[in-house]
Amino acid sequence: MELSEFDRWQARFAAPGYLFGTAPNAFLKSKTHLLRQGERALAVADGEGRNSVFLAEQGLDVLSVDFSPQAQAKARVLAQEHGVTLRFEQADMTAWPWPTEAFDVVAAIFIQFTAPPERAKMFAGIKHTLKPGGLLLMQGYGLKQLDYKTGGPSDPAQLYTRELLQDAFGDFSSLDIREYDSVIQEGSRHAGLSALIDLVGRK
Repeated sequence: MELSEFDRWQARFAAPGYLFGTAPNAFLKSKTHLLRQGERALAVADGEGRNSVFLAEQGLDVLSVDFSPQAQAKARVLAQEHGVTLRFEQADMTAWPWPTEAFDVVAAIFIQFTAPPERAKMFAGIKHTLKPGGLLLMQGYGLKQLDYKTGGPSDPAQLYTRELLQDAFGDFSSLDIREYDSVIQEGSRHAGLSALIDLVGRK
């Protein structure tokens, strides 16, 4: 019998250790200067917590949302080890009721697990939940990642292009999209030369 999507993520995160490491995503860390203490932040599909813990360390009030209780158990341990407090919600991001203008910051790091229709709903949810002037920090893989095979989905429909992100977030007050190749080392799942797309946007 084929595993459900939920069971697949549970099995993936049941392995010992942290699949994507415990250090924050390098792009997210490079944007520390844009973060302000006391801001409300949402970490989308946050997994084992490396990015939400980092945001909390910067003094933000962080909600970590993920599908997998296994991943969230690891995130709780990581938060405790770093001496920070996170709020958690276990949910499928494609069905989550994105609260209206609730967050100053949304971190959406490697959330490329949905088909285009669900992705469009998630992108709409991200826009809906950001406050006016709110900050979106997003990183994902571009199409060249199919050649590198160092992480991410094998379905090209799930990868990002500049045009896709511009169509989704082009009505923001500011939008900076960068495409480049870089060697990343994020646990065993994201390792090696990678085709990356970064987005920094203000609603």
